[in-house]
Amino acid sequence: MRAVYLSWFLQRAGYGTCPAGQFKVAEYAVEATLSRAKECGEWRLPAETIADFEALLALHDSQLASAPLHEVLAAEHKLRTFLAGTTSSPIPVNA
Repeated sequence: MRAVYLSWFLQRAGYGTCPAGQFKVAEYAVEATLSRAKECGEWRLPAETIADFEALLALHDSQLASAPLHEVLAAEHKLRTFLAGTTSSPIPVNA
């Protein structure tokens, strides 16, 4: 999820154009995977979400190649702030 959230913050800073819904799909898939892992010990992303993860990882790779270091560091700071807080997601449901 770290790469997904960093990609979200970098996209919000102007580096990327993936639909916000794609980020939510990835987020929900991880939540479902964690729930399933607790129930039966199986750590497997739903097959229908793999393409979304691949696209977001490709986005993250291109962001790291194109965004200046200060933007990446700012995204890292936003991620740390989010993780220290109490909100369940940095990505709005209706983004």
